[in-house]
Amino acid sequence: MQIRKTRKWSKASALVMGLCWFFTTAAGRAARAQDVPRYKVDASWPGEMPNNWILGRVGGIAVDKNDHIWVLHSPHRVLDDAAAAALIPPLYECCRPAPAVIEFDPDGKVLRAWGGRGYVPDWPSQEIGLEVDKEGNVWMGGEFGQEATLPRVTQLGGDRQVLKFTPDGKLLLEIGHSSKGPANNQETSMLGGPTRMTVDDAAHEVYIADGFLNKRVVVYDSNTGSFKRGWGAYGVPLSEIENAKLPPYDPALPPAKQFRGAVNDVRISVDGLVYVADRTGDRVQSFTKQGKFLQEFLVAPETRGRGSAMTIAFSSDPKQKYLLVGDGGNCVIWILNRSDGAVMGKFGHRGYNAGQFYFIQDMAMDSHGNLYTGEVNYNNRIQKFVLEK
Repeated sequence: MQIRKTRKWSKASALVMGLCWFFTTAAGRAARAQDVPRYKVDASWPGEMPNNWILGRVGGIAVDKNDHIWVLHSPHRVLDDAAAAALIPPLYECCRPAPAVIEFDPDGKVLRAWGGRGYVPDWPSQEIGLEVDKEGNVWMGGEFGQEATLPRVTQLGGDRQVLKFTPDGKLLLEIGHSSKGPANNQETSMLGGPTRMTVDDAAHEVYIADGFLNKRVVVYDSNTGSFKRGWGAYGVPLSEIENAKLPPYDPALPPAKQFRGAVNDVRISVDGLVYVADRTGDRVQSFTKQGKFLQEFLVAPETRGRGSAMTIAFSSDPKQKYLLVGDGGNCVIWILNRSDGAVMGKFGHRGYNAGQFYFIQDMAMDSHGNLYTGEVNYNNRIQKFVLEK
């Protein structure tokens, strides 16, 4: 009798233990799922701008230490009918292109604005890439200089420079210079369609994704502009980067040994790793600050055309556990585990409504975990996505 009771108790214990294991495992999975950040669009942000201003293609967006949002757009890429008030004579009451650089407070109020073609002698003919360093200085680049009247890029312009301004728009530094010519990944006195930059304030260095014409990452002193170092895909030295254009992307082939380009973004994580977005290579590569290759994450690798790895950002948790990748081709934002590149989720959809995208160009995160995006071409706009608690 005692034995039967013991056996009966053993079966019950096993059942209890099994249920405990099931619920513990389920709870763990649920906790991990809840750990992945989720975002909800704030369709009311930023609201209407003053002076009947309207945006052209948004080539850059950044957040400063005060959680002010800075936007770089192309005033000359506003269609005539949309900027009818700026025509001579005006066609309608609204609208007119805003200055190229705009600072918003967290509520979406415009604080100041400046810049545009002719503002300084080497102002880029096609604005792209924006960074605000810890001192409040504003960095920007240019992606060649295609004209708005051209449906596609038929010739290369002369945007081979990065400019550094004070918050009020005073030019402090120019890296490179405006010049036409072919790709030259070995030349460090000028750039080749720089697309994005990030500043390592402690080291006084600026990392430049270079970019549309070249296929490299280059690092300069952020105060003097002197060249420090640079590398290509997998950390190859500048001397080994091919200047010729690569053949069309084929997802059936192994990843290219060179960046395919555009080398569209570069960011530095809290643990000092450098992440580089190779847009039409459908991948993100990580490096040490000295250019040693660490990892490669393929992102929607079947994507052709514009490519998938347009822009990157880090989640707002202290360790930046997740890597967000803005996909300009599929028009979504992927959420990857930063440790291994595993896809943990995505949000967005191709379209014109709030929360949808057409061509994501840049992203930025504020200190509260809210994400800001900028789009080019058809959706010339900025959006705010609130981190859901």
